[in-house]
Amino acid sequence: MPIFSYIIRTQDGVRKEGEIEANNRNEAAEELRSDKNIIIKLAQKDTSFDFLGPFLDRLQYQITRFRNRVPLSTLVFFTRQLSTMFSAGLTIERALYFLKSEEKNKKFKKYLKIIEENIRKGLLLSDALERHPGVFSNLYISLVRAGEVSGQLSQTLEELAQYLETVEDTQRKIKSAMYYPVFIIGFLFVMLIVTFTVIIPQFSAVYESLNAELPLYTQILINTGDWFQKNILSVLFLSFLGLGGIWLVTLTDAGRLIKDRFFMRIPIFGKLILQGILSKFCKTMGILLGSGVMVMDTMKLLEKVVENRVFELAIQKAGKEIENGTSISVAFRDTGIFPPIMIQLVSTGEETGEIDNLVLKASDFYTKQVNAIVDRLTSIIEPALIILVGAVIGLIVIVTYLPIFQFGNALAN
Repeated sequence: MPIFSYIIRTQDGVRKEGEIEANNRNEAAEELRSDKNIIIKLAQKDTSFDFLGPFLDRLQYQITRFRNRVPLSTLVFFTRQLSTMFSAGLTIERALYFLKSEEKNKKFKKYLKIIEENIRKGLLLSDALERHPGVFSNLYISLVRAGEVSGQLSQTLEELAQYLETVEDTQRKIKSAMYYPVFIIGFLFVMLIVTFTVIIPQFSAVYESLNAELPLYTQILINTGDWFQKNILSVLFLSFLGLGGIWLVTLTDAGRLIKDRFFMRIPIFGKLILQGILSKFCKTMGILLGSGVMVMDTMKLLEKVVENRVFELAIQKAGKEIENGTSISVAFRDTGIFPPIMIQLVSTGEETGEIDNLVLKASDFYTKQVNAIVDRLTSIIEPALIILVGAVIGLIVIVTYLPIFQFGNALAN
């Protein structure tokens, strides 16, 4: 028999929570109401260990997201233009018609056509967007729905466009800081493959013809080159298989938790990741609360937006405490994840009733921190990588030519 978890308020105003067995949700609700209790929450508890289901759902979502992905800049332009047209008095249907006609991205143009058709059939904009999860995020859809309910859709779309522009700008700065390191590391990897498969075997043949005793480090290098040349296809296949396996593992809750904890502990990069998450978290929270979204709904959306398992668990814990009557700032403090500055701003916002404005200011602060870290990384990484590449290649050259130096000394003597 299914088990349902519940939160009720009795006739005396006492809050109670627990679990109840019933054949279905309606039967559980009737039993709880029999004593004239007010049901606050009633949900079926999953008692089975379902590992494959969530894993397959995430895998399918990642595939759908990859296939349906459109550039963030395209989405930003669409959102801002839609806000402008709607505030100018055009209906959503007419605005979508004009935007569809002018859209250059063929994939996104196809989605706009489908959305326009759904609007004509009577669907709300949020419901039409919800049918394209790979294109529009949960946050995007929820904010549009909040704007529809509050009657401030144009203002909500404008705030959403500004938010997406901030996200795009942050992503662009982080990517620009990573392009050079990725290129250099890729270049080093290619150079090592060429060295071990082409250059070292030629030296090995020369040294073998001389029939001379080689230094230990040179012999190790030559043996490594011979092995690498014979097994290069196996190495590449196993590397590809290993990376694919790691990616699949990171789709599980445990794998994501390990991955996110690991990256957050990397010096400098971990701080960059943390500041980026806090910036996104505060910005999203401020926009949602400012748009009239309820606190518990905001917490559920934040859990999906942060895209980090460590913070997802922290938000889940905070959400349960808030649901039990704890203040937002205290719930955040109890997680041990959120920094004191943010908690203090949230606490002040709760007292003044301006929590949305204060967390938006916190977002601006963390965005500036991200920009400062990116600037420092750009100035530090470039010379460090040049030194690394030079050291690796120099070491290989020295070890490879070491026997020649010894032969020269022997002939001189």
